[in-house]
Amino acid sequence: MGIIKQIFSLLFLGLIKLYQWLISPLLGANCRYTPTCSQYGVEAIKKYGPFKGGWLTLKRIGRCHPWGGHGHDPVP
Repeated sequence: MGIIKQIFSLLFLGLIKLYQWLISPLLGANCRYTPTCSQYGVEAIKKYGPFKGGWLTLKRIGRCHPWGGHGHDPVP
């Protein structure tokens, strides 16, 4: 993996971890999917890198709304 991809991966993973530690506990357990969207993001970025993994994460977050789906939705 190139140095740019490593930097972006660390940046994105750091932002997700900050969300998980600081914001998520305040919001409570509201996720419609398993794994949660933030955990999905971590797995997608580790598996596919920051750009494709980030895109998959954004698509997943876009599906997470009251009229969207629910249930088990692993990283492809």
